Amino acid sequence: MSVTTRREENVGYVEINNAPVNAINQAVRQGLLDAVRWAEKEMLDRVIVTGAGRAFAAGADAKEFDKAPVEPHLPDVMNAIDESFVPWVAAINGVALGGGAEIAMACRMRIMAPGAQIGLPEVTLGVIPGAGGTARLPRLVGLETALDLITSGKPLRAQAALDAGLVHVIEEDPVEAAFMVNTEELGCIVPTWEFNPPEADADVLAAARDRVAKKMSGQIAPQRAIDVIEAGLSLPFHEALTIERAAFIELKGGDQAKALRHIFFAERGAKAPADLDAAPVALDHIAVVGGGTMGAGIAYALLNAGLRVTLLETDADGVARAKANVDKIIEASLKRGMIDAARADDHRARLTLSHDYADAAGATLAIEAAFESMEVKRDVFAKLEAVMGADAILASNTSYLDVNEIAACVSDPSRVVGLHFFAPAHIMKLLEIVNADATSDVALATGFALAKKLRKVPVLAGVCDGFIGNRILARYREAADTVLMDGSTPWEIDEAMVAFGYAMGLYETQDLSGLDISHANRRRQDATRDPNRRYIPIADRMVELGKLGRKTGAGWYRYPGGGGKVEDPIVADLALEEAHFAGITRVEYSEDEIRDRLLHAMINEAADILHEGIAQSARDIDVVTVFGYGFPRWRGGLMHFADTLGAKAIVAQLEEYAKEDPLVWKVSPLLLQCAKDGTALADATPAP
Repeated sequence: MSVTTRREENVGYVEINNAPVNAINQAVRQGLLDAVRWAEKEMLDRVIVTGAGRAFAAGADAKEFDKAPVEPHLPDVMNAIDESFVPWVAAINGVALGGGAEIAMACRMRIMAPGAQIGLPEVTLGVIPGAGGTARLPRLVGLETALDLITSGKPLRAQAALDAGLVHVIEEDPVEAAFMVNTEELGCIVPTWEFNPPEADADVLAAARDRVAKKMSGQIAPQRAIDVIEAGLSLPFHEALTIERAAFIELKGGDQAKALRHIFFAERGAKAPADLDAAPVALDHIAVVGGGTMGAGIAYALLNAGLRVTLLETDADGVARAKANVDKIIEASLKRGMIDAARADDHRARLTLSHDYADAAGATLAIEAAFESMEVKRDVFAKLEAVMGADAILASNTSYLDVNEIAACVSDPSRVVGLHFFAPAHIMKLLEIVNADATSDVALATGFALAKKLRKVPVLAGVCDGFIGNRILARYREAADTVLMDGSTPWEIDEAMVAFGYAMGLYETQDLSGLDISHANRRRQDATRDPNRRYIPIADRMVELGKLGRKTGAGWYRYPGGGGKVEDPIVADLALEEAHFAGITRVEYSEDEIRDRLLHAMINEAADILHEGIAQSARDIDVVTVFGYGFPRWRGGLMHFADTLGAKAIVAQLEEYAKEDPLVWKVSPLLLQCAKDGTALADATPAP
């Protein structure tokens, strides 16, 4: 049964039981409606509703979103609860999200466990609350708080929910507390639908619209939520619900909602392959080699997951720098309230810093995060192999280097796997798990087990220069640099991609990380670069001039102080000079032309990556581009977006570009096949 009922004395107990998170599907809706009628027939004093397991109810079942609505509809269930003469009490024992929060708000009283959360995250799926959330929440917490919660989609923890007035009390056992509430006290609480709405404060509404425009540019649902909330303030409650429901249904069938549902399920589906049944090594003590920005971030992520970490550096000075780097992250986490002082002390207690590799002898996994040099990597792995147990897994965090070559330097290459973290490693959710030729199932299983422990999104990748993400990024940069040289500026290119949905343009991102990093990678590729492939030297000129990005005060942009950036005419002149030296007649690219070139370059490269088996599915590429490289989530990922264009249209455009440069714009065989067969990239598989 999805909803169970039982009676004790004159109290009814209703439990939502739809594992694993009590998603609200048709059976749950029907069960709740039946429970309302049951309680009224039994003439109960109250109904206490809670969720089985660790969740109250984690929202509507997203699998039903692509289907026609089936009765009973959730708004009707909420109204039945809210208007019943038998008062309902929500015993919020775990997460109450979306429809779960709406159930709680329809109840006469809400009692919350200390560790529970409540919120309306619908905008993250491209819709708005559709079962009374936009009408009930402002009546309970006021306009400003309701606008913030609904447009951000962020949940509240128990104390914040109590402070906001969303719940009445916090109790360790909310079910027992609900039973103990005085009947007269419960009867005096006004049903939510009878509350008066707050005033339509024009300044508060305008501030919400400005905030959404800045933080969620291009997304439809947050702005629509504000419109619906505002309209509902001047209407009777049930008329406000009608407007809300119509907007919900419309948004549910829109492209953004479909894209967000796609990436939601892609994230949930990112896990170890079904046929990988090997047991991982025990994850307790892990060694990290390299205490720079990346290594310190990895170490902190491990500490945050409760693991014991030995962080290795080359000498005492390196150890001191590594300690400072980790301490900086700990202090930042303290300042932001992500950890408390006791947890910070615990992190430090589980961290050993050393320049003696023997201190890593008891570790079951080592993650190398040293300088991107094959010589350095070989030296590190030789030292690790000398001190660690024969069953320990050796992982490299390399971004580009050949993991097969790294593995070849140890006596048992099956122990070696790539674990490519993304900076900052303690924040970014993506983890590329690189499967080298000899990598064992145990090593792979260990990578996926670590990802789960760190709450990261794992994607299996094959060996090539840059794996999945950085290979697409390299083609993105190449296409952008070509557009820069042939007729544009860094800020015009950045503006085009920000307008598409990226939080930050490519050139501003490079300024943040440092131009010297990509410069070093280009020098690594010099010996193997195809001489027939066009090379754009503008970035090399920038490095020669000492324009390395924010750290030097100037890169593609200038940074005069105060945290802002300004356009740099010197950079524009460099592009003009290099075009002149190359004999190129520059053209003017429109914003659409810039965007189309860069996106088609990435799509074509991604199709080759899938065709070669470097990625196992288009879905995996979507996960990588969204969680590792800032591709707008509300577009569903690179390959999902490509399918909205269609393979035939993509091939036609690529063939036009190929007239300019047949080598760079050579159409992927996978795209040609999809165009010929009329199939989607989502259904494509690697070549046999």
